Amino acid sequence: METILGSSLPVFVFLTVLVFGGCGVLTGQTLAEGWKPVSSVAAYSLLLGAGDRFLAWGLFGEQLLSVWGFIVHTLVIGLITFTAHRIAIARRMVNQYPWLYERAGPFAWRDRSGAGVGE
Repeated sequence: METILGSSLPVFVFLTVLVFGGCGVLTGQTLAEGWKPVSSVAAYSLLLGAGDRFLAWGLFGEQLLSVWGFIVHTLVIGLITFTAHRIAIARRMVNQYPWLYERAGPFAWRDRSGAGVGE
C-alpha cells in the first residue's frame, strides 16, 4: 500500500487528506471568492502537493523525491480543492445573481427560466 500512496497510510490520511485537504478547501473557496479560473486551482494544488511532500519527508521520514507519491498526493489535494472551488462558485453565482440563477445541485446553477446549466 505504501508504494501506491507514496507514503504510509496514517501519514496519507492525516497529512494529505486532513491537513492539506483542509488547506485545499480553504484555497478553493478563496479562489472562488476572487472569481479565479480553474487553472489557478491547478497551480495552487501543485504548490500544496509540493508542501505535502516536504512535510511528509520532514516530519515523518517519507521519501522526499517520490514521483509517484507527489502525483497521488497532488491529485487528491487537487480534487479536494477543485470540489471546494466549484461548490463555492455555484453558491456565489446563485447568491450574487438570484434574479438570474437558481441552484441545480451542489456544483451547478441554472437560469431561472429552467433552460441550461451554467458555468
